[in-house]
Amino acid sequence: MVNREAFKRYVEVGRVVLVNKGQGEGKLAVIADIVDHNKAIIDGPASGVERQVIQYKYISLTPHVVPKIARAAGSSAIAKQFEASGVAQKWAESAWAKKRAARKAKAATTDFERFEIMLLKKQRRYLVGAQAAKIKA
Repeated sequence: MVNREAFKRYVEVGRVVLVNKGQGEGKLAVIADIVDHNKAIIDGPASGVERQVIQYKYISLTPHVVPKIARAAGSSAIAKQFEASGVAQKWAESAWAKKRAARKAKAATTDFERFEIMLLKKQRRYLVGAQAAKIKA
């Protein structure tokens, strides 16, 4: 028997997406309309993403949906509902967004900062090992 509840994220009007390629890369947008089985119209007036047609392979569906969005709704209606639903706050608190921010911060570190991190990790290993030896004895 097949579990019909396996998929939770469907391409639907109002679905919040993360743009992975093109204009607005790394920003949130909302699906405003579905063009065909391969493309959708997205709009992100609250996050600075222009209204555009984009292929599904260039976006990631998030678990968030903006309710009460009519098909082909205008930018002002989408912005209003986006702000009212608090999706940006929910996204910022999600593990996915935190991992993206951590990855970005790690990529921006300098050689000296990586060296300092290495020394701190060595110090932590030493302290944990000393406590483990104390407990074992």
